[in-house]
Amino acid sequence: MSAFMTFVKEDWFFAIPMFLMSLVAATLVIWRILLNMSAKTDMSEFLPIFQKKLDKDGIEGALRFCRGRTDIIPKRLYTAGLENTKQGLADMRRAMANTIELEILPDLNVLLAPILAIGKIATMVGLLGTVISMINTFNAIQNARDVTSHTGAIGLALFATALGLVTAIPLVFAHVLFKDWINKYEIRMKSAAQKLLLLVQSKPAPTSATAKQATAAVPDAAVTAR
Repeated sequence: MSAFMTFVKEDWFFAIPMFLMSLVAATLVIWRILLNMSAKTDMSEFLPIFQKKLDKDGIEGALRFCRGRTDIIPKRLYTAGLENTKQGLADMRRAMANTIELEILPDLNVLLAPILAIGKIATMVGLLGTVISMINTFNAIQNARDVTSHTGAIGLALFATALGLVTAIPLVFAHVLFKDWINKYEIRMKSAAQKLLLLVQSKPAPTSATAKQATAAVPDAAVTAR
């Protein structure tokens, strides 16, 4: 511990940036985790409620229900599909596919690029710190009479690389987990989109009584006009 504190004091121009990168990276990872948690939808709980809304209030009622949600699948994916029901199932499928590819997936990848960048840069900054410290140490050894007095500086120089690796390894691991989560979530969205198409397709057409009322309303309107 004392050797690490000596490294922080003597090579602060490398230690402080490394600490700052670690702090920023941890903030980005926590932020991305919170965003992923808010995006989740329990489909086993949501679908029965959605189907009741669809059967009771029709497309407009189901659309209002989805717009009132905060999670991604109802608010963005199902809303995009329901807004195109009048154009047919093909347009619904196309609208939801475009929403997934052009809107939802880019949002799910937000913050992943900075996380990976910090992970890669931290390793290189740590290696640079070690190289510079080693150069200074060997120059001091070359000009010194007592070589053993500078051997401890070689160990201190390696702290820069170690700090870079401690920062980079969790970030690369987190990035891989986030990408895997996005791939699985994309499959869930496509499955949810297919379920919406099946629900809309199986929705019963207007009853014959409703159709007769609509037909009867036409002659009444004509008589009123006369």
